[in-house]
Amino acid sequence: MTQELHIVGGGMAGSEAAWQAANAGVHVVLHEMRPKVETFAHQTGNFAEMVCSNSFRSDDDERNAVGQLHWEMSAAGGLIMEMARKYRLPAGGALAVDREAFSQSVTEQLRAHGNISFVEEEVTTLPSSGNWVFATGPLTSATLGGAIAAASGADRLAFFDAIAPIVYAESIDMSVAWRQSRYDKGESEEERTAYINCPMTHDQYEAFIDALLAAEKTEFHEGETAGYFDGCLPIEVMAERGRETLRFGPMKPVGLTNDHDPQNKPYAVVQLRRDNALGTLYNIVGFQTKMKHGAQASVFRMIPGLQDAKFARLGGIHRNTFINSPTLLDAQMRLKSHPHLRFAGQITGVEGYVESTAMGLLAGRMAAAELQGREVPPPGPDTAMGALITHITGGAEAKTFQPMNVNFGLFPPIDAKGGRRGRKDRYKAYTDRAKETFTQWLEGQT
Repeated sequence: MTQELHIVGGGMAGSEAAWQAANAGVHVVLHEMRPKVETFAHQTGNFAEMVCSNSFRSDDDERNAVGQLHWEMSAAGGLIMEMARKYRLPAGGALAVDREAFSQSVTEQLRAHGNISFVEEEVTTLPSSGNWVFATGPLTSATLGGAIAAASGADRLAFFDAIAPIVYAESIDMSVAWRQSRYDKGESEEERTAYINCPMTHDQYEAFIDALLAAEKTEFHEGETAGYFDGCLPIEVMAERGRETLRFGPMKPVGLTNDHDPQNKPYAVVQLRRDNALGTLYNIVGFQTKMKHGAQASVFRMIPGLQDAKFARLGGIHRNTFINSPTLLDAQMRLKSHPHLRFAGQITGVEGYVESTAMGLLAGRMAAAELQGREVPPPGPDTAMGALITHITGGAEAKTFQPMNVNFGLFPPIDAKGGRRGRKDRYKAYTDRAKETFTQWLEGQT
């Protein structure tokens, strides 16, 4: 039993943690309450289901911190990145995937692993013994959340994530919309035309903002407050911050030229990104929303090109639970008050698929090593993974702790001069240094 590791949650982080620990020779028991206990956001009982978006964001491992994190997870034999690349879709410089094929493949790989067994039940308490990793993500059940709060001696924190709608491609009016990735990014024609763009004039944009602000919104339950993470703001919340906010966010028109009217620059542009391999579904990029469903259909059909849109899924909103990791977790991602319990994924206060998966990868490796009588130290803080774990286990200010995406601002500074060109060189220097340090970290575990 000393070689048995229990992992709670079969999302991105839990799936990766199970894969890493099982490959290290530890027997893993993976607990997942779905499909026996459903959530409003999930559609299947598969592992690593993508709920909000089908994108892992930038795949540039030379000048982007997210891309560097992709590189590190691949170098560490990550299952999530392997399956993401296997089922990738054209998305310019981003790594987008066919979400159903991706999740199904992750599920098959885990179920075929000889060191992993499965329990389909809800875990509602924190066990007093054994070795556990909790990777229950943003939809941690209220019962388990209460147990975590009681064990940690601190109130759990919560904000809300919103889900963007998905449109059937055949219902998009391509006599109005056109295909183009921003700044024509991508090495192939398919990549350079990965997005569908819907242009707006000034008057159309103003009318859209009016309708957005006036639309009926989802009400919160008593006692809940909307402490949104800035990286996933509902579009109506952005609009409330200023009428031009969306034009400098998801509706920015830069880097795009309307094929139907190349002489006139759109005042604003709504982008849609392919959501499956068949190209039959597209999600509206950055259009997370808490509008009620009836209002959504009406408002979104005001977008030129989407006037006859048919929706495969409308947007929604859900609670996102995370702990105050800087005060609660040690450098091995263990709960200080109960060191037989580890936490991983979004519940630790990282934000995004990639970041959550990376914390699962580390938790799985660390837990397996501990069971085998050794220790895996965190990667150096000049790596993408190291920067994240350093941030959540002590680098962040506990009093103001909020979920964080990976970014170069979390890395130790590096010298580079020369304006904009210097910034590009500096980013490359960050990733060169990170690759060297991460490679050394991996070699130290063999």
